Amino acid sequence: MDASDLRRLALGLPETEEKSHFGKADFRVKNRIFATLPGDDTGVVKLTPEEQQMVVASEPGVFTPVKGGWGLKGWSQVRLAEADQTTLESALRMAWRNAAPAGLRKRVEGDAG
Repeated sequence: MDASDLRRLALGLPETEEKSHFGKADFRVKNRIFATLPGDDTGVVKLTPEEQQMVVASEPGVFTPVKGGWGLKGWSQVRLAEADQTTLESALRMAWRNAAPAGLRKRVEGDAG
């Protein structure tokens, strides 16, 4: 995977917009950031600490916690070249759910069911 893949997959999620955060691309749902693209080979996703522990344990070559306090909150770095599409899609969906308002999540998950 690469930056264009992350962009394509993130923008495919409901009501996602691409904006900029400190000069880097970010992806938002209802103006809440759920992923960023700090470089061509790296993405960052907003996971819960529990989700972060799970993905780091299962895919240590792909995921690492962001350094500092943001990493303690679940923000996780993704090595895009090491990720396959299924893994990246799953991480982006988790991150999207963590940022999306409850009403939107309920409406989207109800549509999917």
